[in-house]
Amino acid sequence: MPTVIVCHVVPARAADITLGIIGPHEYDLPVDFKPFNVLVQYGDGNAAGHSYGSGGQRTPTGGSHTWSGMTKYVHFRSFEAIPHVGFAFELIQTESYKLADGTNYGGLGPTIVGPAAWFKPNKHSTFGIQTFMQTPYGTRDATSTNYWSNISSLIFDYEWKHFSFDGDAGTVVGSTKHQKDQHSYSPGVVFYTNLRFSWKATKKFEPFLAFDWQNVTGTRDNTLRQYLDNSNSREIALGPGLMYNINQHFSLTARYSHSLEGRNTPETNAYYVKFVYLWQ
Repeated sequence: MPTVIVCHVVPARAADITLGIIGPHEYDLPVDFKPFNVLVQYGDGNAAGHSYGSGGQRTPTGGSHTWSGMTKYVHFRSFEAIPHVGFAFELIQTESYKLADGTNYGGLGPTIVGPAAWFKPNKHSTFGIQTFMQTPYGTRDATSTNYWSNISSLIFDYEWKHFSFDGDAGTVVGSTKHQKDQHSYSPGVVFYTNLRFSWKATKKFEPFLAFDWQNVTGTRDNTLRQYLDNSNSREIALGPGLMYNINQHFSLTARYSHSLEGRNTPETNAYYVKFVYLWQ
């Protein structure tokens, strides 16, 4: 079985493009297989020394240093009654730490759970859908969104002899945010896409290029019946990476990414790592 996995992250936060952690072959998924399991540890850090204003101008203010991680268990299986279709169920625990303006905080973030399903239009391609629920709370308020959200996307992959192209496109939709003695808010809808193009240089090493885009609509103050100023945002990021296939059970992926342009968001100046362990 290939060491691949369906991926999810906490939806849009400062300098965090949804599903920006995915690597090459992320959706190169099998069908008609025996059940197997995957454990993944993700980590990323972002040194956002600059931020983008409402007009897209880049300024040396409003940045922060953030570190985050995800520990994920996934069970993959197929069913004889539904041939040529693959399924997966994920359980993900997020972690985060932030340093900004002389303050720091960290802890466990929300938990993410949900299924994915896919089929192969032909032996070289994969197409599917994934939909996940994210809980509102972490171990402290600073790591909590305080509202439920749904992360859904279409996923695809196409394999050539020496190259691979895969990615996703989707949305994050949040419920109304209610907190005692505070205004009621409707979070902005997130639209995103993540594309990965890789070169199969050897069986062990695979360089790749990552492109990430995200657009977030404005947050609405339901109490005042108006949108918050400069609460919408946009970002495009690009960067190189390398996937190292240690063996059929282990793989390690590392990548760097930087913003090309943005609006109302800290810049992305980030590194990503992913370690995968597969067993049956």
